Amino acid sequence: MKNLYYIGIEGVIGVGKTTFAKLLTEKLSAKLVLEQFEDNPFLEDFYEEPEQYAFQTQLFFLLSRYRQQLELKQIDLFHNLMVSDYMFAKDKLFAYLNLNEKELSLYSHIADLLEKEIPKPDLVVFLQASTDRLMSNIKKRGREYESDISREYIESLNHIYNEYFFRYKDSPLIIINTNEIDFVKNENDLDELISVIRQPVSGTVYYNPKREK
Repeated sequence: MKNLYYIGIEGVIGVGKTTFAKLLTEKLSAKLVLEQFEDNPFLEDFYEEPEQYAFQTQLFFLLSRYRQQLELKQIDLFHNLMVSDYMFAKDKLFAYLNLNEKELSLYSHIADLLEKEIPKPDLVVFLQASTDRLMSNIKKRGREYESDISREYIESLNHIYNEYFFRYKDSPLIIINTNEIDFVKNENDLDELISVIRQPVSGTVYYNPKREK
């Protein structure tokens, strides 16, 4: 852990990024950085009418994430480790899925300019799950504005995320299959994941825990 300063947690909607980031922060006495998605005034409209509100939603997220990520450059005197429940790069994944060709061209131009100033994580943890598991998690947490999310949309996101992290080379990466574990209710599952993260990582590490039957 001594070479880590910034850990980024990623995964598709419903996989438990924020929950895991909070638990990891408590265990490692780290500083927690949470994505401020609920501040986006277009998000609820986007889920109801995605084609009409995609660009506004995406641009708000891009600028909000940019501002927050710049703050990560500030030295925190009370913590030597930061854990974030998102990466700045995730914004492009949603943009490619949600924007039309003209919108994507403008968005990409802005994003490429902003990304040059964004710090890269020292370690990325990608929480992976099946579409069935993701849909079940979304239903369980019962957020009203997520009630209109379709299975097709989550499946498309899942495909894009898996493709992206299959090719990801910018930071050491741990890919964790969460289908058969519950790091919220099962302390042993959580401790096991943390022990994996504590180990030195070079390149990409795949972790596929199986629950004993």
